[in-house]
Amino acid sequence: MIKIKSPRIESIDILRGLVMVLMALDHVRDYFHYGSFFTNPTDLETTTPFIFFTRFITHYCAPVFVFLAGTSAFLYGNKKTKLELFKFLFTRGIWLVLLEIILNNFLWQFDWGYSQIWLQVIWAIGMSMLVLSFLVFLPKKALIIIGFLIVFAHNALDSIVMQGTDFTSVVWYILHQPHVVPIGDGFTNVGFYYPILPWIGIMILGYCLGAFYKSDFNMVQRQKWLLIFGFGGLILFFILRGINVYGDLVPWSSQNTTTKTILSFFKVTKYPPSLAYTIVTLGPALLFLFAIESVKNKVTDFLLVFGRVPLFYYFLHILIIHTLAIIGILIFGGNWKDMILTPEVFENAKLINYGYSLFVVYLVWIGLIALLYIPCRKYMIYKATNKDKWWLSYL
Repeated sequence: MIKIKSPRIESIDILRGLVMVLMALDHVRDYFHYGSFFTNPTDLETTTPFIFFTRFITHYCAPVFVFLAGTSAFLYGNKKTKLELFKFLFTRGIWLVLLEIILNNFLWQFDWGYSQIWLQVIWAIGMSMLVLSFLVFLPKKALIIIGFLIVFAHNALDSIVMQGTDFTSVVWYILHQPHVVPIGDGFTNVGFYYPILPWIGIMILGYCLGAFYKSDFNMVQRQKWLLIFGFGGLILFFILRGINVYGDLVPWSSQNTTTKTILSFFKVTKYPPSLAYTIVTLGPALLFLFAIESVKNKVTDFLLVFGRVPLFYYFLHILIIHTLAIIGILIFGGNWKDMILTPEVFENAKLINYGYSLFVVYLVWIGLIALLYIPCRKYMIYKATNKDKWWLSYL
């Protein structure tokens, strides 16, 4: 492999690369698993332990992605003025929101009419960056308090449920309640699937973590804090879920089998990300950062490639997955137009009998990662050797 000198923190990029690889598994499952368009992989009545695990392991993707976006923002701003950091985060936030609405929605649906606008993780990152751009002027202690307050207290707002399309309701959908809103006499449905309030808290805490990776920060101290917060998050998760009173929109419950009871315990809420969901994902992520810091081998080099070009990887992998799904339908005699994901496809359940086994899903996933490696590596090298091009920081 060509050696690329980079000031980037390798352990952070390796973790990001790992969750990017796992993210592809979830999205391949979305497009290829039998019944995936109409069933929930965490529904205890219909799932299996293997299907549940396939979904649960990919829960780590979004929170780690958002958290590390905050960390990267701190490291970027460490050599900039606060005003320069504000400008970067503000403009990049707007850019990501536009990419979500225009590019990402097309790649997910292949619908030129944009009859559905799904606001997902890229939207959440962009909006969180917009908020963070203003918050960076605050003292670090204030940011830590705000971040923890949002992450730990937002579940107290779960009982607030809005209906309708008035201004207050839409603002609440943006902040905390997943909801679909028709606009233009129902011409387009806007799905607020990633309410941004808890994601803002996660990004703020990721930003604060960046201080541990300053060049003058003691490595032993960093490792100690990663262990404390990593194990602390996991211990707190088991305590909160054990008490079963606060920390998630849906408490766990005893089921008719031990296996289902265990699945119920780990069935945490992602939309919006509950406290339980956040700590059971970020806790292990921090432990991974602790464990991987001094590791250097072919596996870490492999993951590093994806971790250094996350946005490029994200859009490319959605494009390829969706295209492969269409090719699969054509091969097996289906109607490729059913993979143009308009509301009609869902209303008429056109894909109700579509899909393949979970074994096929894993095969497609492995093939996809192999296919993505070369273009991502070439783009990583291009970015590293063209640092004078300012626009690359937006891609």
